[in-house]
Amino acid sequence: MIRIARVSMALLATSLAAPLASSGQELEPVAGRSPTDGQRVVLVTGSTGGLGREVARTLAARGDHVVVHGRSADRGMELVAEIEAGGRGSARLYLADFGSFDAVRALARAIRRDYDRLDVLVNNAGIWLQGPRQLSDDGYELHFQVNYLSSFLLTRELLPLLRRSAPSRIVHVSSAAQRPIDFDDVMLDDDYTDGRAYAQSKLAQIMFTFDLAEELAGSGVSTNAVHPASMMDTDMVLERGARVRSSVHDGVDAVMHLIDGDDLGTGGYFNQTTPTRANQQAYDERARERLRALAERLTAGR
Repeated sequence: MIRIARVSMALLATSLAAPLASSGQELEPVAGRSPTDGQRVVLVTGSTGGLGREVARTLAARGDHVVVHGRSADRGMELVAEIEAGGRGSARLYLADFGSFDAVRALARAIRRDYDRLDVLVNNAGIWLQGPRQLSDDGYELHFQVNYLSSFLLTRELLPLLRRSAPSRIVHVSSAAQRPIDFDDVMLDDDYTDGRAYAQSKLAQIMFTFDLAEELAGSGVSTNAVHPASMMDTDMVLERGARVRSSVHDGVDAVMHLIDGDDLGTGGYFNQTTPTRANQQAYDERARERLRALAERLTAGR
């Protein structure tokens, strides 16, 4: 396991221009240090801002080691420095753009290289974009890739580590905004709206949760999905000019419930801390099979 010494913010500033991983490139941590013996290790994707940042702060305050992930070096280093200054938890920062499968694979390789255990994976990274339809680096509708396909790929790449660390947990941060997937137009070439793109990607996360729970039954790895809160006061919501309905701290409580709660079982969908039903398509085994086959094909290494 690689160990990185504590570094001052002044010295870390030299890393501000550090590139995100590209094809074939090994990803190195930008800031932070290794966990100490006995610390729980939690990877929170999309944790340089919004809900993920507050979840990372909460975990660190409880003494955990947080693997911080995002695209912003300066915001990520600020968070790592804050966690280190708090004196209870620890953290380390990796930069990777979920609009690129190569970057996701590089992140997974780095985690497997630098850690001998992973107790919790929180698939939190997500987008809700305004404007016209956008494509990822891999040529897929951007919401579908960032919100679903990249977390699908990262999870599958990290499953051996999660299995070795059992009992371990996978938490998918989804949404009550769910729309069925039209398998004849998954990338929304013909009927794109940002709301539809976001909602089908969030349902895809829940369908993945249900499938994964069946696959991991008896392994000691549990997986659940959660709608953390509606229209939280995050940058993603505020930048759209949308009406705020809840605090990001409400969302933190819901995510932490799935990380730390007792007797939650596996393969569930929660509205905050209450088990509930997702969109009906999530219970359609044929639809889940089609989605799984699609994700496996699209994320297969070239």
